[in-house]
Amino acid sequence: MDKKEFLAALEARLESLPESDKQASLDYYAEILDDLIEGGMTEQEAVASLGSVDAIAQEILMDIPLPKLIKAKMKPKRRMRAWEIVLIAVGSPVWLPILIALFAVALAVYVTLWAVVLSLYAADLAFAISAPAGIIAAISLFVSGKPTAALLFLGAGLVLAGLTILWLLLCNLTAKGVWQLGKLTLRGIKACFIRKEGK
Repeated sequence: MDKKEFLAALEARLESLPESDKQASLDYYAEILDDLIEGGMTEQEAVASLGSVDAIAQEILMDIPLPKLIKAKMKPKRRMRAWEIVLIAVGSPVWLPILIALFAVALAVYVTLWAVVLSLYAADLAFAISAPAGIIAAISLFVSGKPTAALLFLGAGLVLAGLTILWLLLCNLTAKGVWQLGKLTLRGIKACFIRKEGK
């Protein structure tokens, strides 16, 4: 495959993108190929070194923001007929509430996950406040001549200090997991949308 064939194949796979984004991607890969060819490669070697056109197109589409992909998808390729508009309007009492409900459930689940993370951090803050309070109480009890109670409070303070550190690690891991889950979900939605685009 030479440069012209590669760029034509890439353009065909990026057909659903807005013209400016498609042209920017094509210009970028044309420049890369020109640099490789100037470096001594043949056109075929330069194209082969980039990898498969499908993989490159998939990578480009995954980098495009989801709203831009949806806007490009929603742009009509032809004028809608009157019966199609009527069908959408008549069906809206069914599909619109379902769509809103699905969005609300997804949002509620995501907000709930972050509420759990926030609760974990609040518990860690309680441990962090209780640890020095226990140690201060131990010192106070020791000064007032109650060494047994002082040792009990000192032990509780030290245990709470250790729990604060361990709990903070758990909180950070949980927050990172929820963040990654959100990114993965968005990436999965985008991948489904891109697969539909390719069909």
